[in-house]
Amino acid sequence: MNKLTQIDLAPAGGYKGFGALGLEQNQNGVSVFATFISSAIGLITLIAIIWFVFIFLTGAVGIITSGGDKNSNESARKKITSGIIGLVITVFGILIVRLIGNIIGLGDVLNFGTMFEKLIIR
Repeated sequence: MNKLTQIDLAPAGGYKGFGALGLEQNQNGVSVFATFISSAIGLITLIAIIWFVFIFLTGAVGIITSGGDKNSNESARKKITSGIIGLVITVFGILIVRLIGNIIGLGDVLNFGTMFEKLIIR
């Protein structure tokens, strides 16, 4: 007679997730984590660049349409300045993450090439 604890409930080979994070290619946890972090940082960087372009363009349109009004001109300049500061912070953040990744031995944490290859729908 089999006891309940002796019944094998898992499929042969154990449970596996699906997709790139599911360890389907016999990857180890460190490489999956590095890929996940690289993809997340790449996506956040892409969003930050798109946001910078949007803020920069709205500031430029604000300067063009200010018509000599000092308040609206100053507001548009502040938009452009804050957009540039945000872009500089994003770039320095990437450099710091890359430096920390090299120091702790993860190698190229920010491999954007593989991230963009994974975003392409085939």
